[in-house]
Amino acid sequence: MKSALDTSMIKENRWNVPPNAPACMEKHLSSAQYRADGTLLLGASSLSGRSWQGSVWIYSDPKQAPNEDLCKAGVQTEAGVTDAKWVSEKGILIGSDSGALELWELAEDERLLVNRFTKLEHDHIVTTVSPQAGASGAVTGSMDCRIKVWDLSQETAVTTYHAHTQPVSCVACSPTDESLFISCGQDGRVLMWDKRKPNKPASRIEVESPSCSPTTVTWHPHHRSTIAFGDELGRVTVKDFLGTEPAQREKVHSRRVNSLAFSTHSAPLLASISDDCSVVVLNSKLRETLRDRRHEDFVKSVCWLHGGSNTLTSVGWDHLVLHHTVNPAAEDPNSSS
Repeated sequence: MKSALDTSMIKENRWNVPPNAPACMEKHLSSAQYRADGTLLLGASSLSGRSWQGSVWIYSDPKQAPNEDLCKAGVQTEAGVTDAKWVSEKGILIGSDSGALELWELAEDERLLVNRFTKLEHDHIVTTVSPQAGASGAVTGSMDCRIKVWDLSQETAVTTYHAHTQPVSCVACSPTDESLFISCGQDGRVLMWDKRKPNKPASRIEVESPSCSPTTVTWHPHHRSTIAFGDELGRVTVKDFLGTEPAQREKVHSRRVNSLAFSTHSAPLLASISDDCSVVVLNSKLRETLRDRRHEDFVKSVCWLHGGSNTLTSVGWDHLVLHHTVNPAAEDPNSSS
């Protein structure tokens, strides 16, 4: 009888739900990022009473997201999750609306998320997190108008910058040089930072309309001096900040751009998402190759599968995790942009 009872209990737990995964995922999906092997990281938040709650989730099969029962690992956080990024194969960085940076690590065959540290260094919401090349550090930006550079091995912020006069919207570390990162803020400025220059680490990248705030920025994966940024008016700009050619600019959305992401193709495609609830993919000439309007609320994060994949995933405040496939013909192998 005892043996039969045990067998029955195993069958009832057929989903093999991770031990510390929350029972329910919050409605607003705020971040999504693929690991190199295709494992998907999700960050979620929702307002409960007067405070925000959050959680992070790991899916071996991205098509099973956001089903809580089918996650590989998940954990509740103490506040809302504003940004979540892979910092190593098992390490995850989380930006919190409490002003904290959190480092979590996968353990127990990647079915358990363990908190390594939570450091409350910012005086307002952490709006953006970007790991540095090499996984030894990270940069955060906040509504407190400050940027902090972190040494993750020391579990502390080692430098604080005050160059922005309004909240910092986005920071993006160079994919190849751990000394460089870019920031943009509601003060209308895009700044290039070089940590090797202690006296004047920041230099301004000229934008056409400084009165229109840039909202997000990202690096070109192959050209070390090329960046892309979006703004409040829904425009996307690609600019070589060391070159003499004029910037490429297109009006892509009817509302603010929330995030940009380059694919890993030899001539990468650029995905753009917006408060207009659309996902758009542009080729190297900034010509539209895909537009998806299935989202029913603000689209908040977009990411590409690694390895030159034509597949990208978007998430939003509608709790949808949508997978998109771009026609391979959209890639322009003869382009140098």
